[in-house]
Formats: sequence, C-alpha cells, structure tokens
Amino acid sequence: MDLQQQVNSGKYFLMAGFMIYLLKSTKRQAPGAKPQRPRARMKSMKVIFMLLVVLGLLILSCRNEKVFHEAVVNNPEFIPDSAFVSFENLSSPKFRTLREKYQLDTVFHGERGDFKRILRLRDWISRVIKIDDYGPYAGDGSVESILDEALKGKGFHCGHYTAVQNAVANAYGYVTRCLLADTGVPVDYMVGGGHHAINETWINSYHKWFLSDAKYNYHFEKNGIPLSALEIRDEYLKNKAADIVLVKGIDRIPTAVYPGLNISKEEFARVYTWLSWGIHNNRYSNWPKTNTDLMIMYEDDYFKNHTWLWDGKPHWAYHTKFMHLVTNRKVIEWTPNSITASVRIEANLAHIELRSITPNLRTYQMKELPDGDWKDVSNAVEVELKKDENQIVFRTVNLADVSGPEHRVVIEAGKD
Repeated sequence: MDLQQQVNSGKYFLMAGFMIYLLKSTKRQAPGAKPQRPRARMKSMKVIFMLLVVLGLLILSCRNEKVFHEAVVNNPEFIPDSAFVSFENLSSPKFRTLREKYQLDTVFHGERGDFKRILRLRDWISRVIKIDDYGPYAGDGSVESILDEALKGKGFHCGHYTAVQNAVANAYGYVTRCLLADTGVPVDYMVGGGHHAINETWINSYHKWFLSDAKYNYHFEKNGIPLSALEIRDEYLKNKAADIVLVKGIDRIPTAVYPGLNISKEEFARVYTWLSWGIHNNRYSNWPKTNTDLMIMYEDDYFKNHTWLWDGKPHWAYHTKFMHLVTNRKVIEWTPNSITASVRIEANLAHIELRSITPNLRTYQMKELPDGDWKDVSNAVEVELKKDENQIVFRTVNLADVSGPEHRVVIEAGKD
C-alpha cells in the first residue's frame, strides 16, 4: 500500500468513527431517565452539527484526492546491446587530432541535422580517397596514413574506406560499426568476386541503423527511410530489391544503375545476402590491436538452408571461434542512445530511473513540458507532480554533444 492509499484509509477510519459517535449521541433515552435540560440538549446538537461538518469535509477531501498514474506513451524502442564488445573511446586524443588535422568541421557547412551531417562526412571521404581495388597500397594501414596518402593521390579499396568512415563518423559522436557483405557465390561484376566492406551508422533522428557505403557514396532507401544491411537483405531475398531505391550522395539522388560501374540496383543489393558484423567496435581507438576476424552473423532460415561460399569454398569461419551466431535479429538491431524508464509514484512525487546503452555517455538530460529547459540529471530523478498532466522528456548526450532520441514520461491525475 503506497502513502496515498494509507492516507485515504486513515480518512475512511475517521469517518467510520464519527458515524459511530453520532449514532451513540442520537440514541433515545432509556425509560425513566432524567430528561436533558434545554441548554444541554442545545449543546449536544451543536457538537453533532460540528461533527457532521467535519465528516462532510473529510468525505469531500477523499472524493477529490488526486491519484497519479503513468500514462502509456509510444516511445522509441529500447534494445540493449548483448553481443557487441567495446566502443570507440571519444576521450582518446586521437579523435581530436583527427578532427583538427583534416579540418573536418568545415565539411558540415552549418548543417545541424544528424543524417545530413553523416552524409556530408561520407561524401568528403568518397571525394578524398580514390578507388584502387588492386594495390599495392601505401602507408601502414592506419586511418591517418590512408588519408595522408589519399591526399597525395593514392588509391585504396573498400576496407580502407570502411576504416576511415568508422573513425570519422565516431569522431563526431555518430555511433558507427564495420561489417562485411558478400554475395555468397562468386560474381564477375565486383572486384573480389562479391565481397564488400561497408559501415552501418546509427541515426538518432530516424532511431535506426542505416548502411553507409563510403567507397561508392550510396545507401538504400524505402519510402524515404534509409535502410540497414539486414533490411536490404530482406528486400533482396523477398523480390530482388524491387521495392527499394539506391540513392547516391548528399542529395540522395535515385540511381538505377551505378554510374561508371554499370552495376544495377539489384546487383548491389545482392551483395548483402551474407552479412557479418565485427564484434569489436573500437577499431580506431584500439588500432592495430583489435581483432577484426571475430564476427556476428544472423542465423535465420536462409543461413541454415544455404552455405556461405568464400572464393568458391565454404567460408573459413564455419565451426570456429570466430563466427558467433545469433538467432534473434534484435541482438544486431540494438538501439544506441535510447532510453528506457522505470516509474514509481508516491503521492505527488514520481521516482524515475533511467537506463541507456549510450557509448561515451556524458549525461542524461530532462525537461518538463511545455516550456521547461533542458538540464543535466543523473539516471535517478525525482519529479514533483504539480499538474493534472505532467509531461517530462529525457534524452542522453554523449561526449561529442550529440543528443539521443527523446523519451517521454507522462503522469496523469485521476480520481481515487
């Protein structure tokens, strides 16, 4: 029983006591008893009247007591990370050096939206690095070495683009991971026979992962929504990607056949038949120590009924410690920067506990609607309930000052 219920119970006991008292006070006198004097009778009636007034006030106060409850709100889904290990460490001085050395702040041109900023970074990488699928490759393989050599006119393959995009996007607080896509059978329209390295980046404004290819400066969309690697795979296996669009560049220009490569949308989508995500997501801050061979794969019906061929043979990672299989796709689709909240109400006080998996979390923030300001808070918050409808919004902010999707808590007053 909470505090408010205890208070109301006490009032009900008081009412019952008053009623008993009134009944006793109004009993008929026993036969032969001495009649009350008029003054005493009047005094008794005054007492009874006062008790009736008090009883009425108690009844009214109980009837008008506000009982608060949490309303149902359609918040962004929170899915915890249960399989990936480690994140990039934004407190590493490497990230500040990366931003300053290559003057990456100038890439945005005042753009504030997270998706457009991510596309501008990708476009910059695509323009700076020239494609060279055959090598040999200059430098030591580090992100700085790739960019330094690229600025001298040297070219690189998809794995180099992926390493650079991972570092650059994470440097600005956009959670990015590396993955490998493959047709599963050798094809002649892509160098390497159908292998391709790309990234996925989490978009807070869309509350989803989207596949971002820095080498070719493209991604896929459906009804204007950028798609993840798994979603592209779904669409290809369903109907050869007939319902999705290949878009290129910052302006997301629809492209049926990729310019200069003569590769169709369907052929590009086919590359995502087999997908493996790197388990470790700290490739830049931990370079060159991170083991990039450890992979997570989605074990669905297609995986079970087909064999992933690599250079014409079953992939070398089958039945090894390097391949980690998951049967629940939400393990892969976990939601960075999102919040889940637990609410407990006592009288007019709400106790709210927040949880989030936010890489490089700086703080939680809260504001009370309609006109409150954002303020830093801990993961445990107490809010005084002053109105019949109390709307509180929470979000995370990381070390790069990127804020996550908003989570709303609504607490309403009703009648007991």
